[in-house]
Amino acid sequence: MRVRIVACLLLMISFVCTQAQTTKTKHSFRVVGDHFELDGKPFEVIAGELHYARIPRQYWRQRLQMARAMGLNTVATYVFWNVHEPSPGVFDFKGQADLAAFIRLAQEEHLYVLLRAGPYSCAEWEFGGFPAWLLKDPAMSHALRANDPAFLVPTTRWLNRLGQEVAKYQIENGGPILATQVENEYGNFSNDKAYLKRIYEILVAAGFNRSLLYTVNPSKALVSGGLDGVYSGVNFGTGRAPAALTTLAEARPGQPLFATEYWPGWFDLWGHPHETRPLAPQIADLEYMLSHHASFNLYMFHGGTNFGMMAGASRSTGSYRGNVTSYDYDAPLDEAGHPTAKFFAYRDEILKHTGEKPLPLPAVPAVITIPPFEVRPIASLWEHLPAPIKSKLPLTMEEVGQSYGYILYRTELPHAVHAKMLVLDHLYDYAQVFVDGKLVGTLDRHYAQHSLSLTTTGASRLDILVENTGRLNSTRAMRDERKGLRGATLDGEPLTGWEIYPLPMNDPMTFASGKQEPAEMQAPHMSAGSFELQTVGDSFLDVRGLGKGVLWINGRALGRFWNIGPQGTLYLPGAWLHKGRNSVLVFELDEKHQTVSLSGLDKPILDAPTPGYADDPERRKKDDPTAEFGSKLAAPADAPKP
Repeated sequence: MRVRIVACLLLMISFVCTQAQTTKTKHSFRVVGDHFELDGKPFEVIAGELHYARIPRQYWRQRLQMARAMGLNTVATYVFWNVHEPSPGVFDFKGQADLAAFIRLAQEEHLYVLLRAGPYSCAEWEFGGFPAWLLKDPAMSHALRANDPAFLVPTTRWLNRLGQEVAKYQIENGGPILATQVENEYGNFSNDKAYLKRIYEILVAAGFNRSLLYTVNPSKALVSGGLDGVYSGVNFGTGRAPAALTTLAEARPGQPLFATEYWPGWFDLWGHPHETRPLAPQIADLEYMLSHHASFNLYMFHGGTNFGMMAGASRSTGSYRGNVTSYDYDAPLDEAGHPTAKFFAYRDEILKHTGEKPLPLPAVPAVITIPPFEVRPIASLWEHLPAPIKSKLPLTMEEVGQSYGYILYRTELPHAVHAKMLVLDHLYDYAQVFVDGKLVGTLDRHYAQHSLSLTTTGASRLDILVENTGRLNSTRAMRDERKGLRGATLDGEPLTGWEIYPLPMNDPMTFASGKQEPAEMQAPHMSAGSFELQTVGDSFLDVRGLGKGVLWINGRALGRFWNIGPQGTLYLPGAWLHKGRNSVLVFELDEKHQTVSLSGLDKPILDAPTPGYADDPERRKKDDPTAEFGSKLAAPADAPKP
């Protein structure tokens, strides 16, 4: 009898498992004529974008719950290659980089997923999500995002590894991934269909064949950036829904309408006033899209933060501009996960269309203030340099195996120099020039500065400290984003015999150990301080008293600060704090900022003054802020012909 009972139980378990497997594989997401169908029923994608890499892992669920509470049924996320393959063949999918865990959480919160697999992202992220080590290969000057083995071999390796990690979560496998994106806004870069087709084939071979594969492009790049037989959506900003969707309908007649990126806000650039977008035309756009049964993806629903040194750079104002640390984006959910007036207006419009009842809002993380505390200089850069790399000519960061941070170039000037012009070749991006340890000038790519007059009284040491302020994340200029210097001349004569010191700042604690420096120092330096907490919560660290550099809390890099605005605070997640003592380290370039008082505010300052901006026509030179992304941009003039 026991044998029969066990046999029956095994048969029942087998039947249940078989049924579950059958049910699991019944799901589908398809283009059917002029609409999408999910499991055979019409479905509109009502999505919002948020990026797991820009949100502390401890807050992923709360942000996803907020998305559902606003009425969204889907979330979109980029997959930043540089997060997951920090060096060639070395992959990271743990902790903050656990993409699979993020996708599972989305499904638990009853949300579908749009996986923006790339390999290119853009996103105002460092180098558009590409790993900087790609640029060590000189071939990237022409091969990046091209049908060239130099680029496609590492790309294939990466996408195969990505497929191993998350392809099992596609819709037909029972997961939440409705669709997987092929490349990103490629029509803004080129129109090489052979390249696009190859990326499509690599994704399919990597296992992304159980979800809809699709491309996205701004309106005037649809033809250049799409593939025949592959679904395409369109990206656009505030007030442009009718025109953009009409363009999509004309370019792809009979297919579903999909605003694959609808921009409710915009990103901020150093030295440029804070960007916002008016709400009324957005609600009109939303009403238009919903009434025309168009699917959409809000870019961004929640922007988050470019923690560490992951902020990219843009040329949307006509010249190089680094992106600030905050990626608040004037989004419906702000940088700290709080709903804004835009959130509630969007929710009302969405629920009016779907007929759903409002869901309860999840609790937001507690916000605290932190009383003023001091950070004081503890270590001079000159006393904490690593072993140098010796080279006849300067080498870029990539050539010495470095991706982010700073790099110091040192050489000896054997004779006195009188008013000779020092010219730096491809200064990328910001340099301080020192003679015998004393600052004699700064040069900034933001303002096309690359030379200064140099005078010395005798033999001297020349130091040039260069900061990577963020690699461009779009346009063909990305191919030339090797950081540091490529050469230096003095009145036209090349300077040779360099010592090169990579300073990636991976372990700032090395500055806090060993010899302690005087309280005042005329050099780039590390400052330290601490504060005590009885209660933990989110805060906004007021950094307006600092100059330019990077700040760490409890060993975590919050991001860059710079007193040219518009960002005056750094978002400080409570998840990274603890009761008792919390340590602060600051790498400060500006010697004028020594002992400084910092504090934690209960609200961010993202619209601090941008000194000199209003009076400087070069800094005010600005076309349509979305021009780089398609409102006026067709395929590049130098794009190869189909």
